[in-house]
Amino acid sequence: MVTVVGLLRDPAFHVAKCTAEALKLKFPSKFADPVIQPLVEFAWHEYLQEKKKELRGEVWAYASSVMCFIDGQLLGDEKELLKWSHREWDYRDFKPEALYQAITEDFYSKYLKNSQASNTHVFVYLEIAIEEQPVGRLLFELFSDLCPRTCENFRALCTGGAKSPRDGRELTYKNSLFHRLVKNGWIQGGDIITGKGDGGESIYGPTFEGRERYGLPGVGRKGQKAGSRQRWIICALSPSRRQLIEGTEVLQRLEVVPTYNERPTVACKIVNCGTFEP
Repeated sequence: MVTVVGLLRDPAFHVAKCTAEALKLKFPSKFADPVIQPLVEFAWHEYLQEKKKELRGEVWAYASSVMCFIDGQLLGDEKELLKWSHREWDYRDFKPEALYQAITEDFYSKYLKNSQASNTHVFVYLEIAIEEQPVGRLLFELFSDLCPRTCENFRALCTGGAKSPRDGRELTYKNSLFHRLVKNGWIQGGDIITGKGDGGESIYGPTFEGRERYGLPGVGRKGQKAGSRQRWIICALSPSRRQLIEGTEVLQRLEVVPTYNERPTVACKIVNCGTFEP
């Protein structure tokens, strides 16, 4: 049995996926149905780190975005799978690189659309700059069916146009700062009033009931049931709750920004934000 686990946005994963599927098609009596596990960015990052701990040895230097297994034993990346397929089964893949790029883009688009349609989930993005230099975006999947008020607040503050219940002014994360950076811990921001973590407001007012969600921009806690005005993004995510779709490298860039008492010494800002339509 061939198992393929990898980053669904990388063509290397789709090379391995197509190879595994082709072997089953060509030799139906010799192969079980392949196990194909496409992962979004942060999920793949977590999976790879766990496999490195589990397998040790040379796997510590593993840099590919796909892992291929034969009967549960790690073979390697898509190149190793192709070599093995040719050596053992005389299978060759002649698909051009451009085709795999197109397959990848189509697969990713359909993945996002299906996730959005089937689960009533919403995607939002934050474009980040460090010292006024753009470093990329964070793309989140909001689990609106599980945390409707928390997710609606975050969505509204990303899109702008929401009004403060207190004074009627517009509420938005755009141009707000990250005020706390803890490497291998979390990145905290979303204070849209002072930018220092001691102020802020939700679309429901200063506080509202909400639940913390790992991997999702969550509501800071004031006691057990009240959500504060701050928000955070967890970097050391629980492996079972991964909602960051894109932006691992952006988080890593933020984590190494110089700090003083966990406050960044240079401006780390959300320069744009909104809903993302797959």
